[in-house]
Amino acid sequence: MKQLTAVLLVCSAFFLISCANTNLTKGQQGAIGGGAAGALIGQAIGHNTEATLIGAAVGTMLGYIVGNEMDKYDRQQLNHVYERGVSGTPSAWVNPDSGNQYQVTPQAAYSGANDQVCRKAEIMAVIDGKQERTYTTACRDQYGNWILQ
Repeated sequence: MKQLTAVLLVCSAFFLISCANTNLTKGQQGAIGGGAAGALIGQAIGHNTEATLIGAAVGTMLGYIVGNEMDKYDRQQLNHVYERGVSGTPSAWVNPDSGNQYQVTPQAAYSGANDQVCRKAEIMAVIDGKQERTYTTACRDQYGNWILQ
């Protein structure tokens, strides 16, 4: 029961925060999404409150990094990987302005909610000399653009 309560509290908090302020930065949006996903993954793996909270903390940090550190150039490169990347084959680039390095390995496309085409990907990033790994999902919107979930 404690685990279910913890998951519901974390998810409710992220939902309320995202509804309360629609002027969030990309970093804040990434932190909210990453935290929620991390909490769910932590609960699924550890089946206890501690794992849920650790998952939320790690997901928040990684979500913020991906949302905040990826500039327009990086988002264009990531979009290109989602659009044309071969499943299971890594694509890499170095941002010419920041020097940040990214390696993205997309997975096969699948049908998501409302029959949206979606793809998952693993992102390995080296930002300020620190290596980070995160997992993302992007789905096409009604205009055909890839939107990170």
